[in-house]
Amino acid sequence: MSDSVRVDKWLWAARFFKTRALAREAIKGGKVQIDGNRVKPGRVLKDGDCLTIRRADDTFEITVQDLGDRRVSAKLAQEKYVEDPASRARGEATAEQRKQEHRARMERPRRPDKRERRQIISFTKKNE
Repeated sequence: MSDSVRVDKWLWAARFFKTRALAREAIKGGKVQIDGNRVKPGRVLKDGDCLTIRRADDTFEITVQDLGDRRVSAKLAQEKYVEDPASRARGEATAEQRKQEHRARMERPRRPDKRERRQIISFTKKNE
């Protein structure tokens, strides 16, 4: 474990982004903030820094605990930081909302498929 690590490398190691290039682009785009301030990808991260990370519809508010710069399994990567309880609750609420929207889309009426069309045709021919 090192005593300093670049922000983009740490975000990659903590598995917030698949590649360092994606982490770098997110930082340049202002989607990552440390203590409420925009940063550059090369900024050195310190133990105890508070990060705000926005990815798609999700916003993570975390506190850095481990400055390891090696990419490890997802379970071990979660030990590198502590997520704010309010942030975690918002994430769970957003995930639940996405599930409900998906169910609503699946229940939406659609055009009949091939089997249903055949059943409709056979039914209407019987009634003629």
